[in-house]
Amino acid sequence: MHVGLQINNAGTNIRKTTIDYTAEDFSFLMSTNLESVFHLCQLAYPLLKASGSGSIVFVSSVEANYQHQQHLYMVQLKLARSLACEWAKDNIRSNSVAPWLITTPLTEKFATAGGKFFNGIMSKTPLGRPGEPKEVASVVAFLCLPAASYVSGQTICIDGAVTSNAFPLP
Repeated sequence: MHVGLQINNAGTNIRKTTIDYTAEDFSFLMSTNLESVFHLCQLAYPLLKASGSGSIVFVSSVEANYQHQQHLYMVQLKLARSLACEWAKDNIRSNSVAPWLITTPLTEKFATAGGKFFNGIMSKTPLGRPGEPKEVASVVAFLCLPAASYVSGQTICIDGAVTSNAFPLP
């Protein structure tokens, strides 16, 4: 059996309150966080359907699960759930992963710098450390495997138990 895979790892945020977003901010966020992955899904659909067993994984953010400053990022979670229902008839699954603070080149300076904000984040994270890219990659890989063939329309938080602890952040 051939499996078709699509990983959507596009997203950004502008940390402003809703009232402070400009039309350009909103357009940029929607084109990056929704339009890009929406159109990629449209383009990939025939290939995923032809594979006989397709899997789409959206890489989002744990903050998208909350009414927090990443509220425009939540559109990916809704799209993943919607596709899971719409494309199930074609044996295409759609899921999301929602990482918390992951050590990457973009976050490394922040994560190693310490400070009040970082320490506040870690105090809300029961595992007490940032995640590693391989910890996200492992969950994404699982969602693409036949072992996850009945998992669809779900969001898996990769967060050191922060969503089980307390929110909002300091």
